[in-house]
Amino acid sequence: MSKRILIIQGHPDGARQHLCHALADAYADGARGAGSSVEMIEPAKLDFPLLSDAEQWQHGGAPAALVPAQEALARAEHVVLIYPLWLGDMPALLKGFLEQVLRPGFALARAPANPLRAGLLGGRSARVIVTMGMPSLYYRWFYRAHSVRFLRRNILHFVGIAPVGTTLIGGAGTMDASRATRWCARLRRLGEHGA
Repeated sequence: MSKRILIIQGHPDGARQHLCHALADAYADGARGAGSSVEMIEPAKLDFPLLSDAEQWQHGGAPAALVPAQEALARAEHVVLIYPLWLGDMPALLKGFLEQVLRPGFALARAPANPLRAGLLGGRSARVIVTMGMPSLYYRWFYRAHSVRFLRRNILHFVGIAPVGTTLIGGAGTMDASRATRWCARLRRLGEHGA
């Protein structure tokens, strides 16, 4: 089944290719091969300010450079977020991007009757793909994948995006070419299924 898919490739280094770039490309190739339409956004290649106060977030609009990102998100049926784990969380640039894009009036109702049901982006699913240096099982069981759970519950579900699948890829810093190829093949299959 074809879908409209938005891939947000969140590695903060926009100058060099990393595993996250290869994974994003593999997912996109699989999705396009199955007939889905794919848009890709790389926050590292966009020029936007970080938010500095609550008033600005509540009542301001997204910067002009991020309006196309909001438009792509509005079109999407499935959202894929790919990023490396840095200091136990997503890179600050990706968090800053999400704060700017997921504004009240776009992603959240400005005056919801129920603040726990303020999300305006319902009807979309997502997949979060995180690369990390440590073994993924260690992150999942010892750290309980805390930052991914936070992203799922406090950001994606809060704006209405559900269900959210997760793919954790450990040992990224020492990954050899054959293992990277196998991971790209897995991501290509996920893309084919729009999952």
